Amino acid sequence: MLRAYHSPMAKSFPGFPPKAVTFLRQLKKNNTRDWFTPRKDEFESLLRQPMLELAGIIADQMRSFAVDYVTEPKRAVHRIYRDVRFSKDKSPYKTNISAMFWRKGLPKNLSAGFYYSLSGDVFEMAGGLYMPGPEELAAVRRAIAHDAAGFKKQIEAKPCTKLMGPCRGESLTRDPKGYEGHSAAALLRRKQFYYFVEEPSSIATQAGLEKRIIRSFKAMEPAIEFMNRIFLDSGAGEEEEARPKRPAPMF
Repeated sequence: MLRAYHSPMAKSFPGFPPKAVTFLRQLKKNNTRDWFTPRKDEFESLLRQPMLELAGIIADQMRSFAVDYVTEPKRAVHRIYRDVRFSKDKSPYKTNISAMFWRKGLPKNLSAGFYYSLSGDVFEMAGGLYMPGPEELAAVRRAIAHDAAGFKKQIEAKPCTKLMGPCRGESLTRDPKGYEGHSAAALLRRKQFYYFVEEPSSIATQAGLEKRIIRSFKAMEPAIEFMNRIFLDSGAGEEEEARPKRPAPMF
């Protein structure tokens, strides 16, 4: 029998069943439809339904500090099926289950958001700007060029970096066009701005998981909203439907 999905009015999450982690480890070793299909109900009861419950609790608590990022659980939780169009690896299933919360009024996969994920090995919490589109990255670079000190202050704020570590991301090897030799070249070369921490997967089976996630989300919220305000104020991030489809970001 499937575990029932509880209302987001629930205030605490009991943890994923211990067998959930085992299931993900087995899926990693047996990533085929022949293995998964007869175990789909098990996946639903061990992982998807608890993840929906957790996402509902997280969304409800976010109303007190990030109301513009509240996302319906069924939209927040990612599908287990992989989008193989953009990958050489044609394995049909993801080996983790994850959720993402993004800002109203901005494209889900191009703006800054909050994320957490459970795999057979680790539980991850992350947030920030992971896959900006050309328009979004151009807007960020204009903001950096205008006030590099202010931008750096926001992304290096101690309440966030003390808990989540430094703001991460890949960088270009050369200064971007139009910013050659700029005094803030190191920041302008950045292509990503995100925070990321991971813990053993066993913590996901313990009560109080939602408190860990909310603590991380609260720490990241000022930086994430700061980046998204750049897009909202500049008009970047609009008309997502007219753009080529891209895979969902995976921190």
